[in-house]
Amino acid sequence: MPRYALAVDVGGTFTDVVLCELETAAQIVHKTPSTPEDPSVGFMRGLSEILRNRGVPFNDLVHIFHGTTIATNSVLEQKGARVGLLVTNGYKYVLEIARHGTPRLANPNLWVKPERPVRPRDCLEVNERTAFGGEILQPLEEADVIRAAQHFANAGVATVAVSFLHSYANPTNERRAREILEHELPGVPVSLSSDVLPVYREYERAITTVLNAYVTPRVSRYIDNLKRSLDDSGISASLSIMKSNGGIIGADTAVRQPVYTALSGPAAGVMAAVQIAETTGIDNCISFDMGGTSTDVSLLRNRQAGLTLDGKLGDWPVQLPMLDIATIGCGGGSLASVSPYGSLTVGPDSAGADPGPACYGRGAALPAVTDANLVLGRVSTRIAGGQLVLDTEAARRAIVDAVAARLNLDVPTAASGILKIANNAMVGAIRNISVERGHDPRDFALVAYGGAGPMHAIDVANLLGIKTVVVPPHPGTTSAYGLLAAEFKNDYARTFPQRAPNYDLESMAAVFADLRQEGLAWLDGEGVPAASHTINFSADLRYAHQGSELTVSYRHPQVNEEGFQQMLQEFHTEHEQLYGFSLDQPVEIVTLRATASGNVGKARMQVIADDGAGAGGLTLDDALTQRRPVHFDEMSGFVDCPIYRREGLPPGAEFGGPAILEGMDSTVVLNPGWTARIDQYGNCIMHSEGNLL
Repeated sequence: MPRYALAVDVGGTFTDVVLCELETAAQIVHKTPSTPEDPSVGFMRGLSEILRNRGVPFNDLVHIFHGTTIATNSVLEQKGARVGLLVTNGYKYVLEIARHGTPRLANPNLWVKPERPVRPRDCLEVNERTAFGGEILQPLEEADVIRAAQHFANAGVATVAVSFLHSYANPTNERRAREILEHELPGVPVSLSSDVLPVYREYERAITTVLNAYVTPRVSRYIDNLKRSLDDSGISASLSIMKSNGGIIGADTAVRQPVYTALSGPAAGVMAAVQIAETTGIDNCISFDMGGTSTDVSLLRNRQAGLTLDGKLGDWPVQLPMLDIATIGCGGGSLASVSPYGSLTVGPDSAGADPGPACYGRGAALPAVTDANLVLGRVSTRIAGGQLVLDTEAARRAIVDAVAARLNLDVPTAASGILKIANNAMVGAIRNISVERGHDPRDFALVAYGGAGPMHAIDVANLLGIKTVVVPPHPGTTSAYGLLAAEFKNDYARTFPQRAPNYDLESMAAVFADLRQEGLAWLDGEGVPAASHTINFSADLRYAHQGSELTVSYRHPQVNEEGFQQMLQEFHTEHEQLYGFSLDQPVEIVTLRATASGNVGKARMQVIADDGAGAGGLTLDDALTQRRPVHFDEMSGFVDCPIYRREGLPPGAEFGGPAILEGMDSTVVLNPGWTARIDQYGNCIMHSEGNLL
């Protein structure tokens, strides 16, 4: 009996589904409109449609992988639960004080700190104290916790965060506080900083724990609803959730630590880009995921995705290991308008799934990026496998009324201007993760996916000087596929301050051993086979007197002087790469880390056929469906352009631009001056100046 895995990625506009037969790795993709009012409705509809369309019994599903933005949206939209916070006496205003400084590009004379997720009246102090070394200086005053619980109950607090000073060194007082709170407030979830982020820096630890508590009730309800819907449908498959570090965790773990699932959708796309780079033989690339609402970009070196501890969720720092992804509010649904000062703007406001762009015919007044692509002939009037029929005249009217008439432009010029502004905004995001980190984007390929990414990829590449663009076989569902390509992964950390020259390697080995045992226990609990267990170690290092750290891998199999010196040398190298210099100064250890991972049978890209023109008896002409006028700035207007059916292009096919490749889930625009080749996996590899890979 066939066994299947299913991946569901819920985006702002579409819900993407990929069904994979585990024995043969055969994959089927599907798209359905998202349901922002209740994402679980779109989830179950997409699941049911793809299973019924393929005649797959529900009980043949064994794994379900899910990328969700519930936690992210709860914070961004300020729709989390009311939080109560317990802190050590004297630290009531830890969130209000935060860090000295203003956001980049903000006017320091006008900037106002955003409202905290916890009001000061709900931030209560208790008497307790732990030393930085872990010694309990003052036991927990339990009566203070009971009084706090009574206040929370009277105030209608729905979830509680506990963040005591130095609890990362000894969580005893926090754990006792949780026991009391759970007794006094039955059914109210409690988040401990020693569980969520057991490292030093009291503000970052407190705000991360508060955010975890803030989103817990909503994420818990969402996952419970999914489980209930799956049970009602007779589906007994395991449910796993994507993390922001590019790994998978079980649904029960996600309920306890929902803040770890922030950016889970974009993270899945990056993991797919890693596999695309492997299959195409590209070492360094930039992932470019342009969807309906936003665009996410990330830089991959040596086919490895970068991690950061400086991530943000909305206005708040989240010092959890996260894939280094830059996100901007620019997508296919981003709205264009003319400002009161007469300038054309695009985004960050988006049409979303409802009403959608003007071409959806649902009454939208402002044009979106998709409307501009439509009137320029770059996208068909039928998308998403024919599920959506686009109204070109409605798109044209919106552009005329909102942009062209106000700026005294013709429609093609106005539409082209919309695309140019959107493209330059996305270029800025790519510069942020490349040029500003010491990398030249011209040394990287661009891996483009998302519903709108392949339409804009070459325009963006031209602006950056990038010569190679790769588009996977199903770009519109690549993030969903990335869920199938990821491993189970969880991170563990412990603050371990050490200064030169008195490094305690014996204690360092002991901490690594403890973290290793935590990771192995978690992998066992998730049912990951022992043969695939992997533990990788790293450390947060800095020069003496610095205020920030770099995370560097510890690669030696033993904790000894040789391995330690290798780690220090790698730190110097990384510091010079990032900042342009290294120092002949002592290096301090701040935090030790371990990453536990395990492969439960991740999917691989399918080989279509031997790589050769005409494989399978198909030719390029067989894939040609029509010709239509398409506007290209390089040609100063509309040109007669061949339109190819993407699925009909044979492996080995080579052709030049201009051309349009239309697929079920996305459209590829091949600009003049670029050439393309379809490889054995169905990737479309495009290169400028006529040079094929």
